[in-house]
Amino acid sequence: MTSALKLILFDVDGTLVDSQGTIVSCMNEAFAGAGLVPPSRAAILSIVGLSLPQAMTRLAADQPAQVQDALVEGYKRAFQAERLHKGAAHSPLYPGAREVLDALHAVPEYILGVATGKSQRGLDALIEGHDLGMFVTRQVADHHPSKPHPSMILTAMSETGIPPADTVMIGDTTFDMDMGRAAGVTTIGVDWGYHAAAHLGADHMLAEFAALPDLLRRIWPD
Repeated sequence: MTSALKLILFDVDGTLVDSQGTIVSCMNEAFAGAGLVPPSRAAILSIVGLSLPQAMTRLAADQPAQVQDALVEGYKRAFQAERLHKGAAHSPLYPGAREVLDALHAVPEYILGVATGKSQRGLDALIEGHDLGMFVTRQVADHHPSKPHPSMILTAMSETGIPPADTVMIGDTTFDMDMGRAAGVTTIGVDWGYHAAAHLGADHMLAEFAALPDLLRRIWPD
């Protein structure tokens, strides 16, 4: 392996952690609290990865802005209550994630980061709950336009000084892949997340976490 640093960026929900149960239940609670019929499970999962305001704009397109704002706040309250009640168990790591993250973190040339639609508060709680201190650069919805705008990846590359040719974006949604393409980096899709794998259009696909180290060695050969 060459000595040049490599930046490995992960989406969070649907890629590192399986939070769909929590997301769906909290979205249902937010809509019910506003006196609205909740969207279908499929509709809710289709917006995972977007920042909350953009997600609500899609899910409640027929509602005025003040109602959409109320839905955002209702979702935040429900999610925070769920997190307090269940701790890290509300968003468990996918099988193999911990082992692969530890293995990648042990490679001196690899710099790990996240690019997520989560808030800073939500990401901090998740990192603490799962002891994920290996992430050097952490890009969240609070500080960027929503995916698929490339701002998160561009900022991560700027922070680490690593160019697009030495950066990959790993995610489960079309928003992740579109963001990666817009930033000029290699995209890696996972087939265990919330968008159909056939629709991702990723440069590479993963069927299991354990395959990631070998794939990275193929992308960045010695």
